Amino acid sequence: MKSNLTKNISLLAVIAGLSACVTINIYFPAAAAEKAADKIIDDVWQLKDDAQTTTNKPADAPVAK
Repeated sequence: MKSNLTKNISLLAVIAGLSACVTINIYFPAAAAEKAADKIIDDVWQLKDDAQTTTNKPADAPVAK
């Protein structure tokens, strides 16, 4: 009886795993995921570059009165 239950649980786990793989391939194609990742990386680098240029700019000279 216990062996039959183990087989049923194993079969259910395999079916669930396969359906999860199919769902990921349908809803998250590799090309779209790669494009989204590239956009995020570009945005992060742009923010980092903007922060460096603002901190590296020399301060304005004080105005004499």
